[in-house]
Amino acid sequence: MATPGAIDHPVVLGNLVDCAACHGAAATALASVPFPSGVNVENPGTSAMCMVCHQGRASTATVATATDGLEDDVVSADLNFINIHYAAAAATQMGSVTRSGYQYDGKEYKGQFTHVPDFAQCTDCHRPHSTNTVALENCTQCHKDAASFDAIRISPADFDGDGNTAEGIGDPIADLHARLYAAIQSYASTIAGTPVVYAPASYPYFFVDGDANGEVSDGEAAYPNRYQSWTPRLLKAAYNYQVIAKDKGIYTHNPHYALQLLFDSLEDMGTRIEVDLAGLTRP
Repeated sequence: MATPGAIDHPVVLGNLVDCAACHGAAATALASVPFPSGVNVENPGTSAMCMVCHQGRASTATVATATDGLEDDVVSADLNFINIHYAAAAATQMGSVTRSGYQYDGKEYKGQFTHVPDFAQCTDCHRPHSTNTVALENCTQCHKDAASFDAIRISPADFDGDGNTAEGIGDPIADLHARLYAAIQSYASTIAGTPVVYAPASYPYFFVDGDANGEVSDGEAAYPNRYQSWTPRLLKAAYNYQVIAKDKGIYTHNPHYALQLLFDSLEDMGTRIEVDLAGLTRP
C-alpha cells in the first residue's frame, strides 16, 4: 500500500503469509514503517516486516479526531466504536512512540519496551517459521522462577494495590483491565443511559445489555444490537480496554504502557462515576 490504511491497488484475497512475505526483495529492503498515528518507525531491523501487519489500524489520533469538539459526557450519534484491530503487538511494543493506545492529555507514557540485545527483534522470540511458538526457556535463563510469561515482572511497585509485589506483571494488568470493564459498564448505565456488555469474539465487541444482567445473553452479541450510546469519555475508555484485550501478550510487549493506559482510563472515568483508585500505583 502506498498510503497507510488505504487499499489503493488490487489485493489477492485468501493468501496466507508465504516465503516472499519475509524473504522478498521489498521485505528485506524495508527501512521505515508507517503506523496509523502517522509516525514512521525508522530502521526497525528485521522487525520491520512484522510491524507492517502487527501495527493495528487506529491510534490516539483516530480517537481524538472522532471525539474532537464533542462534549465529554453527551451521547453523540456521530460516534461509533473504534477498534485497534487484532494482534497489534508491534504498536503496543512501541508504546508512546506510535501512540497505539488512547493517551490522555497531560500524561507521560512509556515509549518502546526494549529487552536485552539478544531479544530485541520480533523473531528473537517468535521464531519466523513457527510464529506462535515462543520458548519460555529463553526467559527463564534470567527469570528463573517464572512458570509462565505473564508471571515475569521487573518492577517492585504494587500497581494494583493488593500488597503482592511478587506476582507476575500479568496479574495487575488483568486486575486493572477487569476494573476498567466494571467502570465502563457502570458509566454506560448511569451516564450514557444504556447498559453495555463486551463480547470478545463478536464484532463490534460492545453490545447493548438488553436485560441489564451485566453478561452477554443469548442474541445480544449481534451486529444489529451493537452499542450506539457512545460519549467521548466512554469511547476513549472502551478503546483502551480493547487495546489491552487484543494484544494477548501485552504483559511481555509493553507492560508499563498497558498499566498506564488502564490507570488513566480508570482515573478519567472516575471524574463521573465512583472508581476506587486507592492503593493503585501508576508506572
